[in-house]
Amino acid sequence: MRCLAATVGSGSGGRNRGVGMSKTWANMTAAELGAEIEAGRINPVSLCEMQLDAIDSHPLRDRIYARVMPNRSRAEAMAAAARAKAGLRRGPLDGVPISWKDNIDTAGRATEAGSALLAGRLPACDADVLRAATLSGTVCLGKTHMSELAFSGLGLNPVTATPPCINDENAVPGGSSSGAAASVAHGLAPAAIGTDTGGSVRIPAAWNDLAGLKVTHGRLPLKGVVPLCEMFDAIGPIAQDVTDCALLLAAMEGTPAPDLRGAALGGARLLVLETVALDDLRDGPARGFDDALSRLARAGARIERGSFPLLAEAMALAPVLFTAEAYGIWGKTIEAAPEKMFPRILERFRSGAQFLAADYVAAWRRLLEIRALWQDQMASYDAVLVPTAPILPPDAGRLMTDDAYYVTENLLALRNTRIGNLMHGCTLTLPTSQPSCGISFMAQPMAEARLLRLGAAAERALH
Repeated sequence: MRCLAATVGSGSGGRNRGVGMSKTWANMTAAELGAEIEAGRINPVSLCEMQLDAIDSHPLRDRIYARVMPNRSRAEAMAAAARAKAGLRRGPLDGVPISWKDNIDTAGRATEAGSALLAGRLPACDADVLRAATLSGTVCLGKTHMSELAFSGLGLNPVTATPPCINDENAVPGGSSSGAAASVAHGLAPAAIGTDTGGSVRIPAAWNDLAGLKVTHGRLPLKGVVPLCEMFDAIGPIAQDVTDCALLLAAMEGTPAPDLRGAALGGARLLVLETVALDDLRDGPARGFDDALSRLARAGARIERGSFPLLAEAMALAPVLFTAEAYGIWGKTIEAAPEKMFPRILERFRSGAQFLAADYVAAWRRLLEIRALWQDQMASYDAVLVPTAPILPPDAGRLMTDDAYYVTENLLALRNTRIGNLMHGCTLTLPTSQPSCGISFMAQPMAEARLLRLGAAAERALH
């Protein structure tokens, strides 16, 4: 069964929004699909077959999915259908298919993290978050392409595949969760799970006009996730709207989702961060950000502007903090076969070898001091606002041939998102009126429930 029509109510985000709009299964949100399963209007097996057919027939499927898992997805869909028939659904996403980034272990199926270094790597067990989501009833469609070993925000990967950007066929999609975002944007999954070390959920979400949530580091278990920098790695959903992000987080935790009903912006206190985040802002992101601020203010939010001078010092610590740990984890594997790597990613990893252990320890001690000051200063705000990225998606072909362009765009791509990782909070990116331009809401550590309520209200204002 392919695309059967259904009519859903208003208030949903993501693709094809609208009041009383007739939707096919292929463009419903994950929450809408779950509600249709609950109502008995969608059979999870038929939904799974529709999604597998859509993937199989899509001309860009091999640039989006590293591997599809039809046997697993069909078995999980059949189990979900039996639960639905018996009135024993495990949660609002029971029977809903989603995609998983190829650095999240799947038992008995290759997990290669976008790298020839890990070709043929076959995990024995699912990652903890996949196991929890499966117990919540979600259906695993397969594994999506990603930046090599997750060490780039561009989404360019000539070793395995560079997924497409929804707004520009010649541009990169953002990374490192590049295929995750592409799978949702191109209708090949209702929602996706990615990882985020310096912006790897939020950049591809923003560049493909989706919602993306970076959860607080440590909130979700990393067991079974191929590491990049374990002191920063986090897992997060990419979806069509905030509701889906909330439900996916709950599924991976095995907890009830936060109640987003009645969320409003009236009285919300939001700070526009003027330190670093607004530097070198290109025209498109600037227009999207300014328009978003106006819409939030009209909806009742109190918008203030402020700086945090110590942020520049924290950003200067990033090279030692990220590259030293990444090379410490991967150096031996890389040096055994460096010719297998994309040279620019190889160079980035090797840059971590120059730092002493003393440099790394001193950098972490100073970062923790700055984090504490940040959290004290920002505690009175509901969120800190920044443009998700200061640039639009760069041209993929030019990135391969123009060294100066690659360096400039690669550094800028993750600059703003890295603030959230360094300052140890949770962050939500939402689309703005400008294609491939997101606005990010940064909140305090472990404040995901409050952030998602704020995001649900902001989403309505931005649309």
